[in-house]
Amino acid sequence: MIIGVLGHFQLYLHIYTVVFFEVTMKESGYISAIRTEIRVRHYSYQTEKSYLYWNRYFINYCQISHGSEISASKIGQFLCYIAEQCNVSASTQKQALCAIVFACRYVLKMDTSGLDFPYAKAPKRIPQVLSTEEAKQIIGQMSGDHFLIAAILFGAGLRLKEALRIRVKDIDLNNKSIFIHQGKGKKDRVCILPNELISPLELQIEKVRKIHNKDYKAGFGMAALPISLIKKYGASARKFHWQFFFPATRRCIHPSDGYICRHHIHPTAFSKALRLATKKAAIDKRVTAHTFRHSFATALLRKGYDLRTIQELMGHTDIKTTQIYTHVIGTHTSGVVSPFDS
Repeated sequence: MIIGVLGHFQLYLHIYTVVFFEVTMKESGYISAIRTEIRVRHYSYQTEKSYLYWNRYFINYCQISHGSEISASKIGQFLCYIAEQCNVSASTQKQALCAIVFACRYVLKMDTSGLDFPYAKAPKRIPQVLSTEEAKQIIGQMSGDHFLIAAILFGAGLRLKEALRIRVKDIDLNNKSIFIHQGKGKKDRVCILPNELISPLELQIEKVRKIHNKDYKAGFGMAALPISLIKKYGASARKFHWQFFFPATRRCIHPSDGYICRHHIHPTAFSKALRLATKKAAIDKRVTAHTFRHSFATALLRKGYDLRTIQELMGHTDIKTTQIYTHVIGTHTSGVVSPFDS
């Protein structure tokens, strides 16, 4: 227990060191080159932040002053450190390795095929799900934007980031559908829209319109667009259909393009509201935003929908990912009776 606490303390200390280094020191050409390669490939801003963070962390830990000093042994030393001393999860270790390999391959032009570092494998777990009644109990404890976000997560099976990135133009009330633009894996898809949410969505549209009109009259009104896309759309980014469906309470400065815009609600704000709602509903399960997505797929499977249909709605590339929900509902759906019951 003490070792785990010390490991986390060391991790937080290094996070502070990296952030302090970034703020106080001029960014190196190597880090700038990594950012350029990331943006050339149109990776998400979240990926950019994580890749730059891990490369800064790696450089500071190994005291590297030039790209030629990076070697397979130092990469291995760093990965062992974060795995053994900082006790990071397998997915975090894999992310760090991907970030460093990306920089070696595209910035330093190193041949990474010879790097003998196996990707850490996360244990296969059966996801926690809620029954329809439990999900509605939790959602019923929420209000405002958070209520509508939770309802969409459970009613359409979206990921939290997909729900937060919905824009006004993506909601089709006539066809009762939600268009997901470049979800996970940069894939577009169309999801179902619950009938019971039509009226709340209409009210939300009017709420967003009032916020946008107020911003527009104040000389703002720009929507937060992906990196450098503002150069293509220009002033048209002020149009109402570009606005986020769940706008933030305050305007902000775009992290890369520098213009003042209104972003969407921060994920942590919803997570905090969800924890409070789960406690109020007295649901003794670990509930996250992704739990609603798992519950959506499981509910469809219990109703007899085929895996291929669920795969399309969930946006899974491989049907094996969808098949995990057959383990969630268990074998009792196929008529298996426990010997104890007989």
